[in-house]
Amino acid sequence: QSQLSQALNGLSDRAKEAKEFLVQLRNMVQQIQENSVEFEACLVAQCDALIDALNRRKAQLLSRVNKEHEHKLKVVRDQISHCTVKLRQTTGLMEYCLEVIKENDPSGFLQISDALIRRVHLTEDQWGKGTLTPRMTTDFDLNLDNAPLLQSIHQLDFVQMKVSSPVPAPPILQLEECCTHNNSATLSWKQPPLSTVQVEGYILELDDGNGGQFREVYVGKETMCTVDGLHFNSTYSARVKAFNKTGVSPYSKTLVLQTSEDTQSEEQTLPFPVPLERSQLRRMSPFSSTLNLQPSFPGRSYFELRSSAHQLSLHSSLQSLNSAGCNFETQGTPYSQLGKFDIKKMVAVAWFSFDPASAHADIIFSNDNLTVTCNSYDDRVVLGKTGFSKGLHYWELSIDRYDNHPDPAFGVARIDVLKDAMLGKDDKAWAITEGGITKGATVGVLLDLTRRTLTFSINEDQQGPVAFENLEGLFFPAVSLNRNVQV
Repeated sequence: QSQLSQALNGLSDRAKEAKEFLVQLRNMVQQIQENSVEFEACLVAQCDALIDALNRRKAQLLSRVNKEHEHKLKVVRDQISHCTVKLRQTTGLMEYCLEVIKENDPSGFLQISDALIRRVHLTEDQWGKGTLTPRMTTDFDLNLDNAPLLQSIHQLDFVQMKVSSPVPAPPILQLEECCTHNNSATLSWKQPPLSTVQVEGYILELDDGNGGQFREVYVGKETMCTVDGLHFNSTYSARVKAFNKTGVSPYSKTLVLQTSEDTQSEEQTLPFPVPLERSQLRRMSPFSSTLNLQPSFPGRSYFELRSSAHQLSLHSSLQSLNSAGCNFETQGTPYSQLGKFDIKKMVAVAWFSFDPASAHADIIFSNDNLTVTCNSYDDRVVLGKTGFSKGLHYWELSIDRYDNHPDPAFGVARIDVLKDAMLGKDDKAWAITEGGITKGATVGVLLDLTRRTLTFSINEDQQGPVAFENLEGLFFPAVSLNRNVQV
């Protein structure tokens, strides 16, 4: 009896545990149902957001197609109207001439025949080459590349989060490898030496150079990044964080850095000081050099100061600028007509040279990359090393050799411009290609990214009105040339 009683007590404990376990399982059923409803609602919301974004993009693309459609119709209708008027005038003249030919009075005919003959020839000349050629094609040169998006949709899946894996530790900025050069900043970082947590990538953030909000400038696995197109003479704050499947690490210490502002000392690249507080940093590297400019001003951007001898950055307020040659007005006031560029009173602000790394293989460099020519009869493109995204910039290029009318082109381009075609043949470049260019000529380029305009001069004379408008993004000084020209 005693043994049976002890056995029953043990079994009773198991039965009690089983009842509690059943209660736990029933609670899990309820929790699974609630979590399922919540998860489904979240999934539907995420997919609906993707659908809404796709519909908005669809509307934007349709709007572009409609604008192209209206533009093509307008060009064709304008040509129809113009051709109809000319045809009506031509037909009227023909009918009148036929009536005059029937004139029986020789003296009356001779009085008007010469004038009629001249008028007929003049009307025939007006139907010259190109008049009866359509000004617009019927094709729509728009091709939607949806393959990457379709691939992403097909790969859309759930990610199983491993709660057991911790988030990464904050990265450490390697101050000895961080530097600035021109209006670019290079930052380098690493994981703490004793950290064993797996890292899938990093997020680098920079503020706007004016104490504004941080924004992402790089996301990826690399531990070094160069950011181009910053303001000259500006103070930026940078920070970086790491991430993996579990989550995102805290930010690293904030690094305060300043882009270059001076060209008077020798070229150098100085490391950042330890970022203990937001203090004004030493001036970083001045600039290398630029596009084989005039001997007194090699490779610089220019502007004139109203009544001050010290230098200002290109993005400074135009209220502090007043160039008699360039006729700049105060900020908020339109430019007057751009006349001759008076560079004698202007102050050097930025230096840059031609960039062998981004140039076509046929480009030949000399004079410390300040002079370029080409070993091909076809046009080849070379860019300057410094890119501009903000501010006011002016530079000049001199023509050392110009044989057999080679048609070089000068202007600005994006980094991915076609390198084996004349500058301006694609939508990645804006250039001037003709008009007054001879051996010894000086081509001036004025890039105003505040007003988003581009203006050209040859031998200090402006070439027409503003050449291009609504420019936005990162632009590099650019030239295209062949073996018959040297710049």
